[in-house]
Amino acid sequence: MDNYSSSPVQYLRQQRLLLEIEYNCEKEEFRRQTEAMGLQRKVKRGDAWFPVSVGKTYYNSLNQKAVEVTRTQDTEIEHNFEYGRPVVFFTERQNNNGKDKGAKLLFTGTVSYVDGDRMVVVVADSAPLTGLQTTENVGVQMFFDETTYKLMFDALDRVINAKGNRLAYLRDLFASRQKAETFSFDPIRFPWLNAAQEEAVNNVLRAKDVAIVHGPPGTGKTTTLVEAIYETLRRENQVLVCAQSNMAVDWISERLTDRGVNVLRIGNPTKVNDKMLSFTYERRFADHPDYPQLWSIRETIRKLRQNRNRRRDESFHQKIERLKSRATELEIRINAQLFGEARVIASTLTGSANRLLAGQKYGTLFIDEAAQALEAACWIAIRRASRVILAGDHCQLPPTVKSIAALRGGLGTTLMERIVKQKPETVTLLKTQYRMNEQIMRFSSDWFYGGMVEAAPQIKYRGILDLDNPMTWIDTSETDGREEFVGENFGRINRAEAELTLNVLEKYFTKIGKTRILEERIDTGIISPYRAQVQLLRKMIRKKEFFKPYRSLISVNTVDGFQGQERDIIVISLVRANADGQIGFLSDLRRMNVAITRARMKLIITGDVPTMTRHPFYRKLYEYVCENN
Repeated sequence: MDNYSSSPVQYLRQQRLLLEIEYNCEKEEFRRQTEAMGLQRKVKRGDAWFPVSVGKTYYNSLNQKAVEVTRTQDTEIEHNFEYGRPVVFFTERQNNNGKDKGAKLLFTGTVSYVDGDRMVVVVADSAPLTGLQTTENVGVQMFFDETTYKLMFDALDRVINAKGNRLAYLRDLFASRQKAETFSFDPIRFPWLNAAQEEAVNNVLRAKDVAIVHGPPGTGKTTTLVEAIYETLRRENQVLVCAQSNMAVDWISERLTDRGVNVLRIGNPTKVNDKMLSFTYERRFADHPDYPQLWSIRETIRKLRQNRNRRRDESFHQKIERLKSRATELEIRINAQLFGEARVIASTLTGSANRLLAGQKYGTLFIDEAAQALEAACWIAIRRASRVILAGDHCQLPPTVKSIAALRGGLGTTLMERIVKQKPETVTLLKTQYRMNEQIMRFSSDWFYGGMVEAAPQIKYRGILDLDNPMTWIDTSETDGREEFVGENFGRINRAEAELTLNVLEKYFTKIGKTRILEERIDTGIISPYRAQVQLLRKMIRKKEFFKPYRSLISVNTVDGFQGQERDIIVISLVRANADGQIGFLSDLRRMNVAITRARMKLIITGDVPTMTRHPFYRKLYEYVCENN
């Protein structure tokens, strides 16, 4: 018997315990880093902006105090700030001799909006912003994310204590081998979808409790999901659509908007453009015809409070109360209209706990990227719904778990994985992929998907050059390149391998020809599992004259940074090279599955063969590349 069929409640209690371990581990790591890690390291890691110039302060449309900050140095470093992340303002203290004496933390806030090097942070009304514009050496850094954990603990507690309701039913169903219930009707035809996609949409519509759309790389998971949502909206008035990351929520919201669906996006988008902003709650709220009136009432309240005499004044209180209730009335009216018109409410899983959704219930909840979300995060949204549709791929990136103990205990096992195992009948595998040359796809299909994934005929033989090998592995062991350790937690670099990687790419570009690359906009992704190697490669590309004309077509990032993306050419720098065949977290093969399946037409791997091929997966991959060459 599996460890969770004994008792669903027991299993979830165990999950809560593991989440506590993870919480304490992350909190401790944050404390240690805050005390020990130099400011430059934080800036380099993308966890801090320093120095920043502090811009205007204002109240946003949601009546929150907001401050604008702009990063003035190190603007080429990719940062980790995004909507909803907690941050803290600080000043850098220095000794008389100019030596760094550590940071003085000022006050915290939450990122409301990031666009390039400009960020808007929402702060408490009491935050001492007055002196900030004139203070020297001000910076902003990531702060420990207490809120997300609180929401996950709260969600688990509710599920554990649920009795006799829909939430309790789903909890018990997901943990047992009991068959999920379905409606029965003749399949609906969707001539524009392939057979597996059509089946997936029909299975979603038939599901009373749960259905899973398993989408390997390039198989059109989003297309299928959008179709399923569109069809569900013929039967239901409104659905909730969530995902683990802001980026995934944006992507699906954009696709639904393109289909003419009215989407209300709770939270701000990652990619800031007018199209994305136009369906955010904040923008719609501010664009409402009643908003100017609400704004002037709020402004009056603020002014009255500022200019108030210190003596007790009854009429003052009455006046404030009258204005406040008028403001509340307007706010309720605007919200009722916005939520009344929307067919899809879209947010991240944690965003579904927003006070705007308080008391709301939905017939169907769709969770995209479900294989990247901790189970506890899924329950935050599930408690608002009576049936759940999960989409994702548990053979790609797993959720991030920092504590080894929590990982070993099973915190990384997602709800999607659990249901796939318990209820295979609820899963539809999408089998035709439209991204990769057949040869690039075949290895991933055989190793991860039992050979079930096939290439669509039109892309089977796609390539850039005639008689080209779609896959190449360049053995770096002849270069005497060795991995070096750079700073704790920051990872490893391999300088010789980085040199070789760029030389190989330069040669390939020369073969294709400059005119063709620029005219056809042939794009390239350089992936390394290690952040330090990514930064080294970025620096080298900036310095290399050869790559100047192609800079807009080349992106360098970690595996996580390429999630959900694709490029014509992908180059992977594996970094690891040592005498004892240690490959660290490269042994999490799901990451490698993501890396190799980003390429449409050409995949180049640079790596130390003697080190890597001690692991059966990499040995098999190396043999596969050699055979096909």
